[in-house]
This record gives sequence, structure tokens and C-alpha cells, in this order.
Amino acid sequence: MRRCFEGVGLQCFLKDRAMAVTQDQKYLLIFDFDETIVNENSDESILQAAPGKQLPESIRSTYREGFYNEYMQRVLQYMCDQGVKMADFKAAYERIPLSPGMGDLFQLLFKQQDHFEIILISDANMFGIECALKAAGAYPLFRKIFSNPSSFDKRGYFTLGPYHSHNCKRCPANMCKHKILTEYLAERAQEGARFDRVFYVGDGANDFCPSTALKSSDVAFPRKGYPMHQLIQETGKSQPGTYQATVVPWDSAVEISRHLQEVLKKKC
Repeated sequence: MRRCFEGVGLQCFLKDRAMAVTQDQKYLLIFDFDETIVNENSDESILQAAPGKQLPESIRSTYREGFYNEYMQRVLQYMCDQGVKMADFKAAYERIPLSPGMGDLFQLLFKQQDHFEIILISDANMFGIECALKAAGAYPLFRKIFSNPSSFDKRGYFTLGPYHSHNCKRCPANMCKHKILTEYLAERAQEGARFDRVFYVGDGANDFCPSTALKSSDVAFPRKGYPMHQLIQETGKSQPGTYQATVVPWDSAVEISRHLQEVLKKKC
């Protein structure tokens, strides 16, 4: 009899554990920031706080393709030299408007938090992203934010650094979002997290690279007419079948909301 009860107990334990694993399954939703969550490039938006709201040619001429992070370090140095303070930068980030429909999408995600794990991967900077998300009331949605480190030093100067180094030839020297995403997925798998599907919302060329890590069951949401969308279309023509993810272009994030709602209906 004792063995019988032990067997029943083991079966119950295994059943409960299986149910727990199923309940832990979520969708992973990844956002870009500039021109995805917000409707502007935040590096350009903060120039509203610069003298004359523009940069001198001596700064603008220092930009090199693939080294935008280094360029922005010089931009911030110049602005701080001109007396721009932390409060000025903060106010500029807080004024950046959300992209069309993004507020509606955030409302949906707040209601459906049990179904989504949400992260953000951006080549902007941590301070600016946090300011903008908190102003929009969306900051609590995000489990983790990956972006270039930024802070204010003892002088009150806004400092910016690179996120990491990598060997990807498609991405800028300071950040490869593909590397960040694949490392995150591996880390979460080790922690026991299971994702039924992965969704990626972006707009830029540097969003195309991580979207190539998606499987056929996953969904890429490229902003219509932006570089990510164009690169997906070009790949479809030049290398048919190599891009795996389902592609759902968007003008308004309301279109993303509708698609996610349909996915949730099918899940139920």
C-alpha cells in the first residue's frame, strides 16, 4: 500500500510539474526604440536642447559609417561644453512622441502581461530610453533593456559608451543585436524559460540582423518602408526561402496589437 501511495504521489508531482512548465511558456516580444517605440530618432531629438538646435559642421563632419556611437560621444561632449544640463536632456527625451498606435499596444500588453516577456534592444542609450519609457508610463512592461551605457559624470557631463564588441560585419562596431538576442535566448533557456514564439518589432537596418535569428513560427514586425522592411524584401528576392520568420509590416502599432490579439485567441 505504501508503494502505491508513493506512486500516486510521484504521478501527481510529475503532473503538477508539467502543468507548471506549460504555464511558464510565454511569448518573447522584442522592441527596438528609435523610430519604433518613439516616432523619432532620439539622438536627433535631443538636439532641440543644443544652442540653435543644431550642431556645427566641425562636429557633423566627424561622423564615420559604422561608428555612430563614437560620433554621439562627441555630440554629447559638445552639447555639455555649451552648457546643456541633465535636466535639459531629460526634458528632451520625455517630449519625444510615441509612434502611431504604440500607446494602444502598450495598453494591450499591460492587460496581457502573463502571456508576454518583453525586452528592448536599442543602439540609443540607457538614460534616454528610461526617461522616455517612464514618461510614457511603459517602463514597467520591460523585463530587461539592452542599450549603450550612459551616465552623468562629476562635471555633469553626459557620457556614453559602447555596449560591447563583436565580429558581425553587418552591424555597427558598438552593438550587434543578433548577438544580444541569441545570448539572451540561451540564458533564459538555461533558467528554464520556454517561449512558444518570438516576436520582433523594429525599423532599422540593425533590426534586420537579429530578425534573421527568428524561426518560421516567429514573427517579424518591420515598420513599413523603413530599412528593416526593405532588407527583408530584398532578401526575399535575392535569396528566396532564407528568411524564416513570418513578416507582418506595420504603419501603426495598432496593426501589431491586432496580430497579437489573434495569436492570443488561437492560444486560448
